[in-house]
Amino acid sequence: MKYKTQSLTKYLNDLSAKLPAPGGGSAAALNAALGASLISMVVNYTLGKPKYSVFTKELKSILKQSEKLRKQFLDLVDLDVLAYQSKEIKKALAVPLRLARLCISAAGLCPPLIKKGNINLISDVAVAAVFLEAAFAAACFNVEINLKCLGNVRLTQGISKELQQLRKIMLKIRKHTEDSVGKIIKG
Repeated sequence: MKYKTQSLTKYLNDLSAKLPAPGGGSAAALNAALGASLISMVVNYTLGKPKYSVFTKELKSILKQSEKLRKQFLDLVDLDVLAYQSKEIKKALAVPLRLARLCISAAGLCPPLIKKGNINLISDVAVAAVFLEAAFAAACFNVEINLKCLGNVRLTQGISKELQQLRKIMLKIRKHTEDSVGKIIKG
C-alpha cells in the first residue's frame, strides 16, 4: 500500500492498529515531511512581498530544496513500511539512516528563514525545526535498534560515529533556531 496516496485518516488508523507497519519509522518520515512543508509554506508566504524582495533568489533556492525534501520524506513513509516488511536488516537500517541525513539537510533550511522569511510566520520556522529534530531523533532510534541486529562491528561503529556527528549538527541548528525565534517573538 502506498500511504502517500491515501488519506491521513487511513494512515493514522493503520498506524494505531495492531499492524506490524506502519510504525515509528514511517511516522518519523511523515513528521519530517510536515517540517519540510512548513518551510515551503513560509517561503511561499514570503515570495512576492516587497520587504523581502532582496532575498528572492535565496528564497527560491530554499523552496526548491524544501519541496524536493518534502517529496523524499513522503516517499520514505512508504519505503519504511516496505523495508520493515522485507525483514532484511540492511534495508531496515538504510531507510532511517537516509531519513536522519535528510532531516539535517532540511533543518539547515530553517536558520536563513529567521531573517529572510516572512516575520508573520516566524513561529512556523521554529515548528519546522522542532518537527525535523523529532524526526531525526526517531530515525536515530530506528538506526540504532537495527545496528544492534546487524552483526557487523566495523559498519556499526562507522554509522554510530556518523550519528554522533549528526546529533551535534541537529542540536546546534535547533538551538540556534529556537533561541533566535524566541528573541523575535518575545521582542
